[in-house]
Amino acid sequence: MNYRHSFHAGNSADVVKHSLLIALVQALQQKQGALTLIDTHAGCGLYDLDGEDAQRTGESVQGVLLALADLNPLFSDYRAAVQAVNVGPQLHSYPGSPRILAQLLRPQDFLILNEKHPQDASTLRRAMRDISAAVHERDAYELWLAMLPPRTARGVVVVDPPYEQPDERERITATLAAAHRKWAHGVTVIWYPLKDRTTHWHWKEQLRKLGIPKLLGVEHWLYDGDQPGVYNGAGLYIINPPYAFTQALPPLLEALRAVLAPEGHRGEITADWLAD
Repeated sequence: MNYRHSFHAGNSADVVKHSLLIALVQALQQKQGALTLIDTHAGCGLYDLDGEDAQRTGESVQGVLLALADLNPLFSDYRAAVQAVNVGPQLHSYPGSPRILAQLLRPQDFLILNEKHPQDASTLRRAMRDISAAVHERDAYELWLAMLPPRTARGVVVVDPPYEQPDERERITATLAAAHRKWAHGVTVIWYPLKDRTTHWHWKEQLRKLGIPKLLGVEHWLYDGDQPGVYNGAGLYIINPPYAFTQALPPLLEALRAVLAPEGHRGEITADWLAD
C-alpha cells in the first residue's frame, strides 16, 4: 500500500468530509430510530499530528488548524469532535472517520468498521478498543454488499478509498449499483479526490447513468484554476441525503470555502443533484 493517510490527516479534504459527515448523521438522528454506521475503508482511526508523516507534509496547517481557529458557530460540532481526542488546547491527534462516527453514536446505534490492510487494521483495533464497534479485515467492496441491508431500517455507508488502484472508480460504480438494488433507501457517502476535471467529469457521467434518483455531488475546488498534476480539492457523492441536511448545507459549504481558500484564491464549493 503506497497511500498512507497519516501524511494527509487533518488536511482540507478531512475538514470538508468530516464536517459534512457530522451534519449528515446528526440530521438522520433527528428521528429516534436506530442507525447502522458502516465505514468500508476505515484506516487507522486516529492519527498523530506530531508524527514524522504528518510533520513532513504539514497539510493540517491548511486544514484543521484553520477550522479550529475560526469561531464560526457552524464549525462548533467539528471543532468539538477534534478536541475530544486531544487533551488541552494544543492539537496533537486527529480523529479519522471511525472516531468521528463513534462520537456520534447513541445507545441504539451500531458501528461497523472495515480495514483490509493488516497493519492499519491492527492500529484501528487499538484506536477503537474502548468503543463498541465491530472491526473487520475484509475487501471493502465485498463487505459493503455483505452488510446490506443492515440490521436497522436506516443507516449510512461511508466509502473512503485511497484511489491508488486504477479501477477504483469502476469498482465503486459497480458496487454502488448493486448496493442500491439491495438497499434503495439507504444513505451512502463516497469521498473522492479532485485532480483533473476530465477524469472527474467522466466518472460523474458514469454515476449519472446509474439513474439513482437522489444523488448529490459536493465538489470543493481549492484553486481558482486547475493546478496540473496536483491535488486540486475533494468532494463527496451522497446518496439519499435527508431533507434536514440538504436544507442546512448552503451556509456550511460557504463557511468551508471561505476558511479553506488558499491565499490568493477564492476557491469554489458546490452541491448539485446528478440526474438525467
